[in-house]
Amino acid sequence: MRVIVLGSGAGGGVPQWNSGAPACRLARAGDPTSPPRTQTGLAVSDGTHWFLLNTSPDLRQQLAAQPALHPPEGVLRGSPIAGVVLTGGEIDAIAGLLTLREGHAFGIRATATVCATLAANPIFQALPADRVPRLMTLPDQPFPLGGLTATLFRVPGKRPLHAEAAGHEIAETDDTVGVEIVDGGRRMIFIPGCAAITEAMVERIDGADLLFIDATLWRDDEMVAGGYSAKTGQRMGHVSISGENGVLDRLAGCRIEHKVLIHINNTNPVLLAKSLQRARVLRLGWRVAHDGLEFNL
Repeated sequence: MRVIVLGSGAGGGVPQWNSGAPACRLARAGDPTSPPRTQTGLAVSDGTHWFLLNTSPDLRQQLAAQPALHPPEGVLRGSPIAGVVLTGGEIDAIAGLLTLREGHAFGIRATATVCATLAANPIFQALPADRVPRLMTLPDQPFPLGGLTATLFRVPGKRPLHAEAAGHEIAETDDTVGVEIVDGGRRMIFIPGCAAITEAMVERIDGADLLFIDATLWRDDEMVAGGYSAKTGQRMGHVSISGENGVLDRLAGCRIEHKVLIHINNTNPVLLAKSLQRARVLRLGWRVAHDGLEFNL
């Protein structure tokens, strides 16, 4: 199994168009201590086909940056992309589907709730069902991704921002899921968004060969304290890296060969290569995802 990080940033990426956060200012200046980041997504291959885990608004740029995802030599139109798996219905995860509208056939795997989100917005009719079927997928039911086996599993989260009129309570529903992918004896887990790390999640994560997990904020009140927003991480449906019950705390006892922080907001000091926060996570054996990072399992 080959895994490529297409994008590592949270919504808006780095630099976000309207953000003056330190990471954004440094990225605009070309400072190598804060490189640019597109919005989060992965590409996973079984050695023949490629599958996208989420499709960010930056997808065209991300595909152009990865030769493995270019059209095969000698064809007028084509792509090695055989499918897409969605972990939720947030704009950051689904907007890139529209980049894939130019005639290529592939399947979309998503929960019933996320499939309903796509069906409710007529713009996604640009991906007709006879060419791009939406395969409603039940959590905890394994399904094939080429030669790989994948499973969706519920994690604590909330409705997408565009659907918050119906409420924004944190719950384990089909709105927010993680993905587990197995290739023989090797196991990768992708959780780009979660409001908390439950005991069931800890049990699933323990022993994984590769983990990508929500690292939106360093601390829950980060955006409030910095004057960027009135919303805490919990209000947005994101667990924090630090603090009691944060990522570092909850997963401290897990055996994970490669553990990677992803979906990192532009306000998060862990983005800065020389920060104390970056030094701390590196000391604890974590990696901070960057666009183009690759793993072969």
